[in-house]
Amino acid sequence: MTIIDSQKNLFGGCIVEPAALPSDPAEFTARLEYSLGVWKADGVKLVWLAVSRAQSQLIPICVAAGFVFHHAAEDSLQMVLTLVPGSFIPPYATHYVGAGGVVIDDEGKLLVVSERHKQFPGRRLKLPGGALLAGEHIAAAVVREVKEETGIDTRFEFLVSLRHWHGYRYGKSDIYFVCRLTPLSKEIIMDTRELVECLWLPVEEYLADTDVHSFNKLIVRTAAASRSGLGEKYIDEYKTETYELLVP
Repeated sequence: MTIIDSQKNLFGGCIVEPAALPSDPAEFTARLEYSLGVWKADGVKLVWLAVSRAQSQLIPICVAAGFVFHHAAEDSLQMVLTLVPGSFIPPYATHYVGAGGVVIDDEGKLLVVSERHKQFPGRRLKLPGGALLAGEHIAAAVVREVKEETGIDTRFEFLVSLRHWHGYRYGKSDIYFVCRLTPLSKEIIMDTRELVECLWLPVEEYLADTDVHSFNKLIVRTAAASRSGLGEKYIDEYKTETYELLVP
């Protein structure tokens, strides 16, 4: 009997090599049982095992051995087994991350949108924006989202504020960064799949709209009054120092 190939990690666990998993359920059952005995004797705390869709017949065997589901992707399921009670298992995908743009032109007009699928009735004008893609930078994401929704080209200037709240999609939390952008074009080309309205609106008119949430008004006031903030060079690079964003 041979142990299933794996790599030790820095935290006392081992990561099973997906390509090394036997496709035959009987062989996998025997080798997994043997491997778990060896790993436990070696003091391994956690066993991480990713099962692909093509190997899904192995999942019930893992569950019977005590593995639990950690997270899933389109083509694989990540499972974990605790061999040493009390070992820490890091959580996965606890938050969504998004970005919205405060786009104000040289005439003092704000770019606003009204979504086709609203949580509340009414016009509900808001800032354009949306979720970051995997591996995407905040500055790139907000420029992309504004372009996709409104057709307006913009340049990222600085980070204005952020919002953090819980109970979002699938019960996850949400962090939403608000960025100041400079428009590089004026002609609106609205994405009719997502929006029912998109326009340039005087900032004062937006702030006077009773349907606009008070937090959105605060963000726009802050962005309109600010001339600088947390720039791209600070949010683009890893730094050991802690930077505190002060919103005037």
